[in-house]
Amino acid sequence: MALNPKKHEMPTQAPEVRAHNFSEVALGYPTEVALEEANRCLNCKNRPCVTGCPVNVNIPDFIMKVKERDFEGAYRIIAQTSSLPAVCGRVCPQETQCESKCTMGVKFEPVGIGRLERFVADWHNANTAQPLEKPASNGHKVAIVGSGPSGLTCAGDLAKKGYAVSVFEALHTAGGVLVYGIPEFRLPKSIVAKEVETLKTLGVDVQTNVVIGKTLTVDELFEMGYEAVFIGSGAGLPNFMNIPGESLKGVYSANEFLTRSNLMKAYRDDPVTPIMKGGRVAVVGGGNVAMDAARTALRLGAEHVYIVYRRSMDELPARKEEVEHAMEEGIDFRLLNNPVEILGYSNPENPRDPKNGFVTGMRCIRMELGEPDAKGRRRPVPIPGSEFTLDVDTVIMAIGTSPNPLIKNTTEGLKVNSHGGIIVNEDGLTSRERVYAGGDAVTGAATVISAMGAGKIAAKAIDDALGAI
Repeated sequence: MALNPKKHEMPTQAPEVRAHNFSEVALGYPTEVALEEANRCLNCKNRPCVTGCPVNVNIPDFIMKVKERDFEGAYRIIAQTSSLPAVCGRVCPQETQCESKCTMGVKFEPVGIGRLERFVADWHNANTAQPLEKPASNGHKVAIVGSGPSGLTCAGDLAKKGYAVSVFEALHTAGGVLVYGIPEFRLPKSIVAKEVETLKTLGVDVQTNVVIGKTLTVDELFEMGYEAVFIGSGAGLPNFMNIPGESLKGVYSANEFLTRSNLMKAYRDDPVTPIMKGGRVAVVGGGNVAMDAARTALRLGAEHVYIVYRRSMDELPARKEEVEHAMEEGIDFRLLNNPVEILGYSNPENPRDPKNGFVTGMRCIRMELGEPDAKGRRRPVPIPGSEFTLDVDTVIMAIGTSPNPLIKNTTEGLKVNSHGGIIVNEDGLTSRERVYAGGDAVTGAATVISAMGAGKIAAKAIDDALGAI
């Protein structure tokens, strides 16, 4: 039978429907489609796809199990190296990682590896009640700071080796950026909760509402008997442009906006912490977070949502799939534009006017692409005299984040770089003995799967260090 040259399309909600609800956009492969997609895999001997996966999932073997209809066997293979299969199948940028190495992709479209991973994980969650077996204790105790992808991965890998692992999460729900930063329509909270519960069956102790640096310090964790500490606290400090008007009411960081929607339930009809119902919104930035914020604003009732990005579509850093979904939903892309000032309402004759200090618009300037910068991307250059004003009443800044300085400021001897990222060696070891770090706390904002890879590297280093004792 001839191989299908094209990847099977992912079924989705219709754009005109999904733009007004928070249900998951992508619906997942039906079984027969998954089998057909699995049969596109050539089962290459040199397995280039595995080299493109930061956590080295044994991709050909799990796909072979799918071909054989052994979906639980496929899950067990993925779970050997990944603690978050259902998450990765949804939010990993497979197109630039495993699928970019796929041999099928040389002449045709690559195998839909991520879509198959999601299928397998969802099948397992829906059909298998038997938990993973809890390993025997090895007598060692490790603390994990943060329950995002790097922390959960490190915790899972260590728990599988018999370590007593405690995960300390600052917020009231475990999952880190997976629950506060990614909207329900891309990654349902129930999926993350299920992954966390799986880790708990392995013996991982998850403690929420614990802010390391305030509730406890890293040094106090050692005093409590933990023999190593992994810092996976993420990059929760939002960046701003430092332009006039950023302190006006109606200006949000994407972090605040998404956290209010995700964990503080601003999407309810009668929200305790409302954000908006109606209005015109400008989201500044072009990454996945910008897409998430724009599409969330639309679902919260915004009348019109702009993406304002200073480069062109070719340089847009968000995943192609997310950009396409945003466009289908009616998000208005204003490319090669950059904000210079946020405008606000002012009534000097009546200082008590409740409208004082609210956003009324955003002044922008048009850009053109000049010479390449240090990263090889053409530098955006303002076009003199091209200023214009967007009529908006809400502005969301989605231009990146930096690591929160709290842990650095409360942990003596912990070295960081000029961007606030914790400095580590190739094993994730920091400047402090038996203190490891990984993910966004080290690199700044990056992908879920790269954070997982860092957690896996640190887990191995911790095991090497403590296993020798």
